[in-house]
Amino acid sequence: MAQTKQEIEAILEQAGSRPRHQFGQNFMIDQNLVRLVAQAGELTPRDTVIEVGPGTGTLTEELLERAGNVVAVEIDRDLAAVLRERFASRPQFTLIEGDGLDGKHAINSQLSAILDRPRPDGNLKLVANLPYNIASPLIIELLMRGTELLAFTVQKEVALRLVAPAGSDDYGPLSIMAQMLAKVEILRTLGPQIFWPAPRIDSALVRMRRDDRLATDARSFSRFVHAIFSYRRKTLRKAVTQAGFDATHVLNATQFDGSRRPEEFDPAQFKKMYDAHAKMLARPINSI
Repeated sequence: MAQTKQEIEAILEQAGSRPRHQFGQNFMIDQNLVRLVAQAGELTPRDTVIEVGPGTGTLTEELLERAGNVVAVEIDRDLAAVLRERFASRPQFTLIEGDGLDGKHAINSQLSAILDRPRPDGNLKLVANLPYNIASPLIIELLMRGTELLAFTVQKEVALRLVAPAGSDDYGPLSIMAQMLAKVEILRTLGPQIFWPAPRIDSALVRMRRDDRLATDARSFSRFVHAIFSYRRKTLRKAVTQAGFDATHVLNATQFDGSRRPEEFDPAQFKKMYDAHAKMLARPINSI
């Protein structure tokens, strides 16, 4: 059962802690929505589920009832101590005390080792109320590392970026990477009142089913997209050139209109541009 605001306050007081803004801590206090987040993960007893930012363990309890194994990653050492004590008798519970990311684009090393384990029968999933400050890079890293399904709450503006179509104000590299790696859906919008402390913004419950169209090219494709979007207000020809790529070759190979802006091209079109660039790099020198 989800903890009430008063119960969470009491747990934090006993631990000598409080909600810490630097860790993006907002605790979900609506029991029905805690259950809804867990259900969105479509968990089975064969699955291993990752929870980043478990806090005082409200969602963790739901996940332990549904999944075969739960790996909780908690950066706050006071809350890590609370979780360690609360779930000490649960053999399917693993606690990693630390940040979910080692740097901006690297998974926590302990979590990385778990991601690398073979899972012949079950899937690896993420179900979490994600700390706002690491949500975007963590989502993409987990998808690139083979996480099959992600169900999470995140600030609404990030959710809109994940599903944004080409040409919209929210469209950018995050949109392109998310849509090339997964099928993304916003399940519902969540008001501030379901969290304590209440954030100043709306949140959303998002589900992503892995649908990887990048494979081993994911990281180099990401660098390609980010480089071009550094010049998103330029024409495509100028953006590709200033990003350090051969615009003439890319445009000739794709037949795209170089006078349009990068933000007007959808994820599949960016993949065509990347493929043209990569193919040129792979040509033997004596054939150029």
